Amino acid sequence: MVMIRRPRRNRQTEAIRNLVQETTLDVNDFILPLFVIEGQNQKVEVASMPGINRFSIDTLQEEVASCVDLGIKAFAPFPSIPDQLKDKYATESHNSEGLYARAIREIKKNFPDVVIFSDVAMDPYSSDGHDGIVENGEILNDETLEVLGKMALAQAQAGADVVAPSDMMDGRVAHLRHVLDENGYQKVGIMSYTAKYASAFYGPFRDALSSAPKKGDKKTYQMNPANSREALLEAELDIAEGADYLMVKPALAYLDIIKSLRENSHLPIAAYNVSGEYAMVKAAAQKGWLDGEKAMLESLLSIKRAGADIILTYFAKEFAELQRR
Repeated sequence: MVMIRRPRRNRQTEAIRNLVQETTLDVNDFILPLFVIEGQNQKVEVASMPGINRFSIDTLQEEVASCVDLGIKAFAPFPSIPDQLKDKYATESHNSEGLYARAIREIKKNFPDVVIFSDVAMDPYSSDGHDGIVENGEILNDETLEVLGKMALAQAQAGADVVAPSDMMDGRVAHLRHVLDENGYQKVGIMSYTAKYASAFYGPFRDALSSAPKKGDKKTYQMNPANSREALLEAELDIAEGADYLMVKPALAYLDIIKSLRENSHLPIAAYNVSGEYAMVKAAAQKGWLDGEKAMLESLLSIKRAGADIILTYFAKEFAELQRR
């Protein structure tokens, strides 16, 4: 008699399914991105991201408090800078009394045990809307590194635990490590946006920060979505330059890249479940086209299953609330 393997035996009941489940999600897996704006008592929803708000520094503290109560301990703030403060060289990015530095300081003062991952990139502060200095239509790499170094140092001085360069300039990890170490911030980590692709899924984020490029696109520095081996090259360079974490962005369209980095590095792998991925689920759920809660969980599970140790996601608070039910 031929033996028939019956995998369904391990799916018969919820208790059995839970016992053999290979991938699990926990609130400790997540970093919650937050949007910061000037003003007081401000809480303004991002139109293209239902349920996500821009907060002034005072209301931001209330939001962080509610998240901490739910078990979220890691945050990635992003600043929405008024246009009048933007210039070609993003000088506001390293202003120690600017919006971003003040926001980081206030969070760390009120919640010293949370982990702040700060964003190192020129585009929120640049009048050109690019991640680097623009000269005659070209993004200047090495000149941009000087600005990024000043930015990272200002963020470390404000209390950031980990700086996260999202600019995709060559050599930026080594430059930031040198600047931080030379100024006594050896304990501040670097989470590199190792494989950041030139993606169509960033639109709602750029709406939230008003950071879209004024001219051209970001294809000379962000990666070609057609390429996978190139991500391994970027990872090799970032590791050699001293990165503490490697990140893939976006997540859902690049699960193969997450898996590839996981298989080729012993560093923690992060993945950014970006604004467009969030917005698609929310929009479809609002239309009644899918179950938003189940789609959220399935999406997050797929990112974790692919090999991500850490997930930056706008779903973090919703997930934490679901776990408390």
